[in-house]
Amino acid sequence: MSRNRVEVPEAKEALNRFKMECASEVGVPLTNGYNGNLTSYQNGSVGGQMVRKMIKAQEEQMAGK
Repeated sequence: MSRNRVEVPEAKEALNRFKMECASEVGVPLTNGYNGNLTSYQNGSVGGQMVRKMIKAQEEQMAGK
């Protein structure tokens, strides 16, 4: 049972596009569907990039930019 769920279902497609964008930025060959051929390091780098970008966006919003 997966515990990864989208809190706002309407945002699922946008999150998938964001994930693909971050994967291309860090050079991970992510595809739609199953990605079992990728290492934990590769998958973690995508997640880390996503978190960095979300934190940066939130900080900019809080600073009034």
